Amino acid sequence: MSQSVPTSFSAEAVPQAPEDPLFGLMAAYRADTFDKKVDLGIGAYRDNDAKPWVLPVVKKAEEILRKDPALNHEYLPIAGLSTFTSAAAKLILGADSPAIAEKRTCSVQTISGTGAVHLGALFLAKFYPGQPKVYFSNPTWANHNQIFSNVSIPIATYPYFSKSTKGLDFTGMKKAISEAPDHSIILLHACAHNPTGVDPTQEQWKELAALLKQKSHFPFFDCAYQGFASGDLAKDAWAVRYFVEQGFELCIAQSFAKNFGLYGERAGCFHFVTGAGTDAQKTIGRIASQLAILQRCEISNPPAYGARIAGLILNDETLFKEWEEDLRTMAGRIITMRKALRAKLEEMETPGTWNHITDQIGMFSFTGLSEKQVLELREVAHVYMTKNGRISMAGLNTHNIDYFAKAVDKVVRETQG
Repeated sequence: MSQSVPTSFSAEAVPQAPEDPLFGLMAAYRADTFDKKVDLGIGAYRDNDAKPWVLPVVKKAEEILRKDPALNHEYLPIAGLSTFTSAAAKLILGADSPAIAEKRTCSVQTISGTGAVHLGALFLAKFYPGQPKVYFSNPTWANHNQIFSNVSIPIATYPYFSKSTKGLDFTGMKKAISEAPDHSIILLHACAHNPTGVDPTQEQWKELAALLKQKSHFPFFDCAYQGFASGDLAKDAWAVRYFVEQGFELCIAQSFAKNFGLYGERAGCFHFVTGAGTDAQKTIGRIASQLAILQRCEISNPPAYGARIAGLILNDETLFKEWEEDLRTMAGRIITMRKALRAKLEEMETPGTWNHITDQIGMFSFTGLSEKQVLELREVAHVYMTKNGRISMAGLNTHNIDYFAKAVDKVVRETQG
């Protein structure tokens, strides 16, 4: 037996970290043997049979890649596959973007959207003047908090979700942003807000742009659902493009996990856009040089396979049109499930109002269910969702929606008042 050696990493130095709530929920679901169990926690698209869906256009692209005699496994450049990153910039900014035409953008391939948020946070922590706070919506994607905390950028929040209307608390949002110190970093979800599914209208986006400009705030867009939210790529990118048109200097974290179904391939992109000016190209060149150094010391080179698939589709007119059709299929199925769930709850006259189910957009819906009701649903009906009442609409289908709606109706009636 080896001799006992005291560790430098005691429980005081390295406390046991809590389990990630979402992955813990997934483990509990997998361990459940009930035949009618329902998984509404997963943040991934599922077809009507609750199976992962490989997009038909992705299968085509994979076949083309397999048959390419020049395909190899060499390193990509530090900034990634240029045919992918340039097409990704056009996708989010628009092919006719003045920022692209004026060469005041730079793009770096990342480890999906998480890596893009991290790279942006790391850059801002090192180079953004002063000691700014980053402001998140309350609530926001949980990983935002961890990523920015890990690079030592102080965190604050702005009101976002109204529990009374189950919609946007626009007044509270504007008030907090207007009271934030000038030159703060404001993180915004480009579309299909996670976890609430509540987005500002175009008119509200215009008001927010005017407010951010007045306060000289720096917008940081997180875009994980372009095309997946509404089925319309341009509509889902509208806010980002409007802010660029208004002359903002900003950055964008872009994920291709959801809209290509490339969850495990980790294809993402980080974009930086500077404002117009005589020195804009020199500025973006300096920014790109520093992003390359940050990338080099973290991952050295991004993974190639997912970027090759997405890049092939984004640059081929026929494949691109097929991809748009696949996006409409995914978005359309989720919209159909929203309508069906609302109709069933209203038909049963489930206590409360349920219009928010169809008012919200994208993969997730904030149901308004309390933590007590959520835990009751898990215990009694084997329905798994996060404690805040967020459900993944992709987990609903024609086989389980009746069961879920009846379970919700029952728990709401039993716990009301």
